Amino acid sequence: MANHGRGDHTEARDGSDPVWHLYVIETAAGALYTGITTDVDRRFSEHCGGRRGARALRGKGPLTLVYRQAVGSRGEALRLEAQLKKLTAARKREWLASR
Repeated sequence: MANHGRGDHTEARDGSDPVWHLYVIETAAGALYTGITTDVDRRFSEHCGGRRGARALRGKGPLTLVYRQAVGSRGEALRLEAQLKKLTAARKREWLASR
């Protein structure tokens, strides 16, 4: 399961609630990992660094950030993440190609 950025409280520039992002990472073997966070660069670094990254990605590098999208609220990001995770790998790749 993806780490959903809990404890990650980067606020929007205007001081409002944080903006949540959806991101997709590709492993060296071509597997796709989907997650959400309020800070994609920090989260990607954590995945690459190992200790705070997702277990599903450990030892699967090098990792490539293939997609990122500002979504809005945490709830919206969770819904989009859930929709993507239900897709087959082929459908996910079609979705990515259409972006």
